[in-house]
Amino acid sequence: MIADLNSLKKEIDRLRKENPRIKIVTTNGSFDIFHSGHIQTLEKAKSFGDVLIVLLNSDESIKKFKGKKRPIVPERERAELLSSLRFVDYVLIFNEDKPLGILSQIKPNIHVKGGSFVQERIEEEKKLLATWGGEFKTLSLIEGKSTTDIIKKIQSLGDKNAP
Repeated sequence: MIADLNSLKKEIDRLRKENPRIKIVTTNGSFDIFHSGHIQTLEKAKSFGDVLIVLLNSDESIKKFKGKKRPIVPERERAELLSSLRFVDYVLIFNEDKPLGILSQIKPNIHVKGGSFVQERIEEEKKLLATWGGEFKTLSLIEGKSTTDIIKKIQSLGDKNAP
């Protein structure tokens, strides 16, 4: 389900009230040009808990971080694709550069980072999760699986096949 922050917070409160032992897991990213590395990362993230919330970078936030030509796939399409996966329970699109504000409101039990992350950028997330006893997990990069590599491959095919 694609949710806004207010409805997601209400849903998490309801779930925690019904089951105080429930484990809420979050992960975040761009998920532009979806590939099997994304699938493996999301499936692993879900295995750490009961509910998986994907915090999806908006088009605006991706442009700030990855440049004007990104994303390739618009946020609404990325959100629909993610929400259709059996192991993703909720998708929340966010505009900020980092998900700190959202994490502080959701207070997940576990926050997972996939293989393509910048160490300095995640230190703040680690410290924030520690304030409520949340756990931070990182997953290894899945070799040969990256959106940037796919884009480069497509660009090189265009060069070779030009009429």
